[in-house]
Amino acid sequence: MRIINNPKRDDWKIILKRPTKTVDDIEATVVEVFKNVETNGDTAINLYAEKFDKVKLDSIRVRGNEIELASNLVSNELKDAIRLAKSNIEKFHKAQKTDKVFIETMDGVECWQEKRPIQKVGLYIPGGTAPLFSTVLMLAVPANIAGCKEIVLCSPPNKEGNIANEILYTAQLCGVTKIFKVGGIQAIAGLTFGTASIPQVYKIFGPGNQYVTVAKQLATKYGVAIDMPAGPSELLVMADESANAAFVASDLLSQAEHGLDSQVILVTTSKDFAEEVNTEVYKQLDNLPRKEIATVVINNSKTIVVDNFETALELIDAYGPEHFIVSTSNNDFFVKNIANAGSVFIGDYTPESAGDYASGTNHTLPTNGFSKAYSGVNLDSFLKSMTFQRISKKGIATVGPAIELMAEAEGLQAHKNAVTIRLKDLES
Repeated sequence: MRIINNPKRDDWKIILKRPTKTVDDIEATVVEVFKNVETNGDTAINLYAEKFDKVKLDSIRVRGNEIELASNLVSNELKDAIRLAKSNIEKFHKAQKTDKVFIETMDGVECWQEKRPIQKVGLYIPGGTAPLFSTVLMLAVPANIAGCKEIVLCSPPNKEGNIANEILYTAQLCGVTKIFKVGGIQAIAGLTFGTASIPQVYKIFGPGNQYVTVAKQLATKYGVAIDMPAGPSELLVMADESANAAFVASDLLSQAEHGLDSQVILVTTSKDFAEEVNTEVYKQLDNLPRKEIATVVINNSKTIVVDNFETALELIDAYGPEHFIVSTSNNDFFVKNIANAGSVFIGDYTPESAGDYASGTNHTLPTNGFSKAYSGVNLDSFLKSMTFQRISKKGIATVGPAIELMAEAEGLQAHKNAVTIRLKDLES
């Protein structure tokens, strides 16, 4: 990792730039796939399976016997671990339930808010070099708690035409209603338009590569909501000389092994500590099965040395990391003041991988600086807030004149008349 000492603020934007392609680079491909799927449905889906996944499928729908067979091939030890993670994720997300909000804003005017589930949701689960069955937990568990009626999962098949056994086991455990062997842009397009096989959904969830991220953004142009623009994974660690260099190195590498377009950054107030972490990173790197991927990411990543915590905080907020680990002599300073981060991990014994799997928080988080405006996936992501109001005769008599005046001032006479006709009725 390249060490940068006290960079000028004018250079922060360049230093903190993500190693991702621009939308312009890939939008044309995404648009082409969308148009093909919209026009040709399953035929286009199968065509792209052959082109991108190198597999010819008889059916893109996963049947019950396939799920049962796959589940039998998952070890009991892993099943226990998945069930433990599911339990913690359920506890944390059930705790996010809120009561109905009711208030009488004035005598005879009742207003309230209730939350209702999104009826049809699509879950995108990345496959490729690392089939993320943990993402099934993070999306299907809150979808079920929310009460979504149709939970549709898409994940790319391997070259044998199968979805990873762990994904299928976790999907049936968490109540997914339909599973499809479809990945990439074509999966997002299928969920957006619907095909003979894939149901059209109202909202799409899940991380993915840059093509999936742009595809999700394009889906919004067709009236389908998305959780957030979640793209390549990233991690920023804030640590000083009080931290354990080996721990910090292990966290940086845990994100670096995700994919070639991932990014990890270390911010520190100690150049000596920066060099110690660097040494530890390359030491641990040699023992990783995914060394080739992690090496590329580490070589593209950087350590930034600053003078004090205040400057560090400004830099971190300017970056807006997806994952933020803080391990310093004063963690509370960062915990109390951080404004932009998807999920925060505090102290020496809170690795980011805990949130990825089993602590209970959700790992589907905003990347590319979107933590400045977006939240990570939570229970409310699968719910809609609906407002209700009921006005009595006394209530319309009280609030009505104000409505009339406001409508008339805006030049909307029919709005005024809708009140006036009721007020006259009360006088008769």
